Amino acid sequence: MHSDSPVRHRRAIALDMLGFVARATAVALAAAAVLVAAVLLLAGRAEAAESEPGALLLHTLDGRELPKAPLLSTDVSFRVSGMVARARVVQVFQNASADWVEGVYVFPLPESAAVDRLRMLVGEREIEGEIQERETARRTYQAARDGGRRAALMDQERPNIFTTRVANIGPQESISVELEYQQTLRYDDGRYSLRFPMVVGPRYIPGFVRTSAPEQLGWSPNTDQVPDAARITPPVLRPEAGLINPVSLRIALDAGVQIEEVASAYHPVTVAAPSVSRREITLAAGTTPANRDFELAWTLQRTQAPQVAWFTEEKAGRHYGVLMVLPPAPAPGARLAREVVFVLDTSGSMAGASIRQAKDALQLALARLAPGDAFNVIEFNSAAQALHPRAVPVNPGSVRRAIDWVQSLQARGGTEMASALVLALDGSDEAKRVRQVVFLTDGSVGNEQALFHLIRERLGDTRLFTIGIGSAPNSHFMTKAAELGRGTFTYIGRIEEVQDKMTALFAKLESPVLKGLEVIWPEGARAESWPARLPDLYAGEPVVVAAALDRLEGSVRVRGTRAGRLWEAQVPLAQSTGSAGMGSLWARGKVEGLMDSIRNGTPEDMVRAEVINLATAHNLVTRYTSFVAVDKTPVRVSDAQLKLAAVPTNLPEGWDYGKVFGELPQGATDSRFALLSGSILLLLALAMLRRRTA
Repeated sequence: MHSDSPVRHRRAIALDMLGFVARATAVALAAAAVLVAAVLLLAGRAEAAESEPGALLLHTLDGRELPKAPLLSTDVSFRVSGMVARARVVQVFQNASADWVEGVYVFPLPESAAVDRLRMLVGEREIEGEIQERETARRTYQAARDGGRRAALMDQERPNIFTTRVANIGPQESISVELEYQQTLRYDDGRYSLRFPMVVGPRYIPGFVRTSAPEQLGWSPNTDQVPDAARITPPVLRPEAGLINPVSLRIALDAGVQIEEVASAYHPVTVAAPSVSRREITLAAGTTPANRDFELAWTLQRTQAPQVAWFTEEKAGRHYGVLMVLPPAPAPGARLAREVVFVLDTSGSMAGASIRQAKDALQLALARLAPGDAFNVIEFNSAAQALHPRAVPVNPGSVRRAIDWVQSLQARGGTEMASALVLALDGSDEAKRVRQVVFLTDGSVGNEQALFHLIRERLGDTRLFTIGIGSAPNSHFMTKAAELGRGTFTYIGRIEEVQDKMTALFAKLESPVLKGLEVIWPEGARAESWPARLPDLYAGEPVVVAAALDRLEGSVRVRGTRAGRLWEAQVPLAQSTGSAGMGSLWARGKVEGLMDSIRNGTPEDMVRAEVINLATAHNLVTRYTSFVAVDKTPVRVSDAQLKLAAVPTNLPEGWDYGKVFGELPQGATDSRFALLSGSILLLLALAMLRRRTA
């Protein structure tokens, strides 16, 4: 009897553990059911119905009715002069319900936009917005909202993502919010281009869930890696519910010299030509749903293409200017041996048209490689994998295997971009060949700052080129990543553009780089220019600098080296073209430089104070300052309830809703699956702990 007691003891322990597992599993399954409902609620899968004429009614999957969202329409107009554009954006919030509503709308603007004016329009009244420190503006807005007064608040969430809030929109009432911004145009290889983003694509949100925000308006909760996730993930309407948020658009283009061609790649337009140097452009259909970026491009006669442009504005006794200098085309030279690493985003947000565009672009790039080059291919979604452990020599067999491998890839899972950057950027400084990384992605990530830090740490002597794929890429991430990587950003919005745009990119990859650029202002001019450090330049790219000076005397010099030879250009400061808004562009450039300095170790408190002072002086929306407009007269009585409603957005054109917001763990983010599985494991651990301490 004594001899078999250990056996009976082990049997008892085993039965006891089975009972514990059964009870713990039951608890976990019950918790999982609750969490699934909660997670799906956060995911914001909304369906539209019409319970009241014109009212947009949203339901969650569990049938819970959300407050009726205001209907939104947007009117955009541009005035373009030379290389500068002034935009006016009017957002109309229409409350078609019988309730008092506070509307919240998350929307994109160009990453370089200097937003310097906001007005709220109620009937015939215009209420001018005021720049305040962000928390002060929030308190001003909340006091007006709670007091029954109409108010508007505009915040910057990212350099290319903004939020407008409008309080106390009465039943059957419309309120308009008008904002204005200034931007410089992109000039590349003889073409100017103007882009207007229309929709914030769903972002990948990594990290562990933090305490939920007081107002959970986004489909993602905040996480430790993206602490403001709820503010950059607006609810996305299911495609079968139809397209919403119509946009009208007009452009008055004055090039100053004869225009050769005007083209809109993604939206049909009507073009009128009042003169050889002017064009008036409108959408052919009148309006378009806000589900993909708009881009207009134009070329000037080759003999009139600018080599130098210098725009200035005098304001408060100071001169502000934007300088563009186009270096000459490089002379053909010996081709350098290259090591090229291609990185392909195969996450769920790339499903559909985007992955097809990316595969075509990558196949073209692989076929362009020459003997003497080496290459590798990396794909990433929820994890990253490389085709080869290291770069392999180019030969017909290695290229064919790479093309076959790329064609077999499928879009699925999350966007763990950090793992791909770690594989692609090894910090090496290899002098024997030029090392280039070509990154094909839609950039739909919410943890941009962490990725920028990773690029800076691991870049070495590599050059990083980004290719934005799809109808609504994250242009802030793509542009800044290329800038930090001393490369360029290329945008491919449809299959038909792959051949031309990849060929143009190859010309940059294979041409000598203009390095060591510096701007030398006249002695004693007391000039301050941004960016403080100029990037490398490639064929067809201009030097663009924003500056503030005390006087316009003498000449500014721009110089650098290409293939070991000195290049220099001079521009007389007095030969300038007057243009409004140059001060805003200079201040916007300085703000960007100050924010970049945080990544270099400058204490954020120091940067914050300087940015607030600068933004207040130039009336700019920044990470630390917001616009707020408040009507003086209360309109909502205290006993009338105010309902908070987020304005939903469209899914970007060509995206696959099921791949982005599909069943767990699919989607643009895996954080919901992490929340679910992590919570179950936590419950199991707690149950075991209670069992051991009982």
